[in-house]
Amino acid sequence: MKNTLKYLIVSSCFFILSCTKVVDVDLETAEPKLVIDASIDWVKGTTGNEQKIKLSTTTGYYSTEFPTVSGADIVITNSENTVFRFTENPGTGEYICSNFLPVIGETYTLKVVLNGETYTATETCIGVPHIENNIEQNNAGGFGGNEVEIKYYYQDNGNEENHYLHRILSPVSKYPDYKAKDDKNSQGKLMQEYFSDEDLDSGDLINIRLYGISRRYYDYFRKLLAASGAGNGPFQTAPGSVRGNIINQAHFENFAYGYFRLSEVDVKDYTIH
Repeated sequence: MKNTLKYLIVSSCFFILSCTKVVDVDLETAEPKLVIDASIDWVKGTTGNEQKIKLSTTTGYYSTEFPTVSGADIVITNSENTVFRFTENPGTGEYICSNFLPVIGETYTLKVVLNGETYTATETCIGVPHIENNIEQNNAGGFGGNEVEIKYYYQDNGNEENHYLHRILSPVSKYPDYKAKDDKNSQGKLMQEYFSDEDLDSGDLINIRLYGISRRYYDYFRKLLAASGAGNGPFQTAPGSVRGNIINQAHFENFAYGYFRLSEVDVKDYTIH
């Protein structure tokens, strides 16, 4: 099913409707808040040593750019107190680590020190199954039977509770489509996911990413989708901000938006025929 999510960052979601007449409303802009994009992705088949954390701030409703934040001290520590330091690419708000060591089931703690404030979060690295090779294509798919549809599979682990994030990027979508799922009704089964669009053509390349995520991140991401109004049509709820797992140790109410997540990721490309 085609997801209607148009824009998503870890801190907030905004859903923008197209209108025949654009009306700009003067809105009060709140004080900027820190946004920490600390998504650690370990792609299967790689060492996962190259990782990146981005810092920015919130901005006005009509702004299309998010100001970057420099000058932070960022480290991630594992349960054995091994420290992985993230160093900024000067002036970009992007902090890079080249020796990170991802381990499934390991617990990590993020620490960001900025302007005398300390932000922390703790999370576990979650594994993910492979996407099976037998991707199926149906040229008469979708609800109306007029969309090109693909269906892919992955094997759930029946010995544990699992949560997944799906990200699909196609040339007919400006932004990726996202979907969060659990295995509540599919424990230990071969799970499946669909993607379809009426504008897909032969030769279009579809990039599929399957992430293993924690229960906490699953709940957080579903709140993001609800706040964005995704799937609710033209009368969706108003966009909102969703608080993640990052805590200001000195001033609890001055929290940062965003989420500290560690995921194993399986990636597969599929070409429409």
